[in-house]
Amino acid sequence: MSDESNGNLIKDKLVQLRCHFTWNLLIEYVEVSDLENRIFDEILFLDTKYNVAIYNLLAYVKHLKGQNEEALESLKEAEDLIQQEHANQSDLRSLVTWGNYAWLYYHMGRLAEARMYLDKVENTCKKFASPYCYRMECPEMDCEEGWALLKCGGKNYEQAKACFEKALKVDPENPEFSTGYAITSYRLNSFNKVTEVNEKSCLEALKKAIRLNPEDACIKVLLALKLQDMGQEAEGEKYIEEALTSKSSQTYVFRYAAKFYRIKESVDKALQLLKKALRATPNSVFVHHQIAICYKTQMIQIKKATNWQPRGRDREKVHRLLQLAISELEKTLHLKPTNEMAHVELADMYAENGDRTRAEEMFQKALRLEVCNPHLQQEIYYRYGQFQEYQKSSEANAITYHLKAVMLTEEPSSPRDKSMRSLERLALKKHRRNASDIESLSILGFVHKLTGEMNEALEYYERALRLSEVENSVGYD
Repeated sequence: MSDESNGNLIKDKLVQLRCHFTWNLLIEYVEVSDLENRIFDEILFLDTKYNVAIYNLLAYVKHLKGQNEEALESLKEAEDLIQQEHANQSDLRSLVTWGNYAWLYYHMGRLAEARMYLDKVENTCKKFASPYCYRMECPEMDCEEGWALLKCGGKNYEQAKACFEKALKVDPENPEFSTGYAITSYRLNSFNKVTEVNEKSCLEALKKAIRLNPEDACIKVLLALKLQDMGQEAEGEKYIEEALTSKSSQTYVFRYAAKFYRIKESVDKALQLLKKALRATPNSVFVHHQIAICYKTQMIQIKKATNWQPRGRDREKVHRLLQLAISELEKTLHLKPTNEMAHVELADMYAENGDRTRAEEMFQKALRLEVCNPHLQQEIYYRYGQFQEYQKSSEANAITYHLKAVMLTEEPSSPRDKSMRSLERLALKKHRRNASDIESLSILGFVHKLTGEMNEALEYYERALRLSEVENSVGYD
């Protein structure tokens, strides 16, 4: 048999495997370096019992970078950990690693080694009476797929959640499955605060994960943030204080505790914690972004205290904080060019600095990004609408982008609500200037319809229709 035929035969078997090469992980090329940085941070600073998955993912990232020899080294690390942590079920726990080995050797043209690892998978499938030759349906593999998807960013979160849910159906009290599910629920809930039911479901998942992993400080700070988000800040702070006394995963605890204190408006304390985290993880996108938001918050606090007209030393402080925020946001985007909110925040800061040209460029970059989360896309439209109104003095463009935000999805969200209020305000402003303006009446009807005020909506629509009929009749005379 020719090498080409042999390779095709092996490829037919490889696609049946369950591993990183077949899980359809959505990773943009420009995100690979940031993903690798986050993996290294986790290996160095996250105290966890679930290390095998991270080395398997690192191997896949090394392959994406064309570093196949280094990828093999990472798989060897995963193998060693399996023997240390799962010696009693090493065959089952090795299936993902063996699948990755087989794919790597295939890509390196080392077909004999690829075949050897395919044989290992096949023998294990037979041993556990799998109906498939090269894949197993088991919760451990669902869990590892969930971890990989979770680590690869927001586009993968829904699928990650499905994997952990599938694993928990088989073993509902498994600490690792519960941890993965809780973290994924928290991330998704932070993206989409859709219903009170979702909020409570996320809270219960975090509490269950802590019950099964009482020493996990990272889960405690996520629970604290969720409690704060639900208006239970005092209870949340107890978990923050408890986590900060722990030596476990300190760098990660500092990050999330800082976010908690920033939201609480204890910004100095937040910055202290973030600077500690930054010393350990200087390339953390999350940390640089949070520091930037802290500087922006401090700037706004000074402006509010001076009735939005800072003078003298206050004005100097505002300018210095603005430059610091810009610098941190630029670092954030250098490390992760696809960070949607960093684009928007930086555009706002450029506008604040009087640089409308750079602000416009940054907004255009944000608008061109492929945004997987509709509420995030709404926030971009809302912010750009505000920029058009207040910086470009274009009410027409502002209305266009607020409409885009409102019409993107019917699900309730904070940016959708803000855009609806902006639309109503802009439409009333137009209507006061010209009571016969059909667009303003139509927009007011639309807003009242969305808020369920049908009588008011009908009244505005009828007035717009009458004016339209008058215009048309005048046109025919």
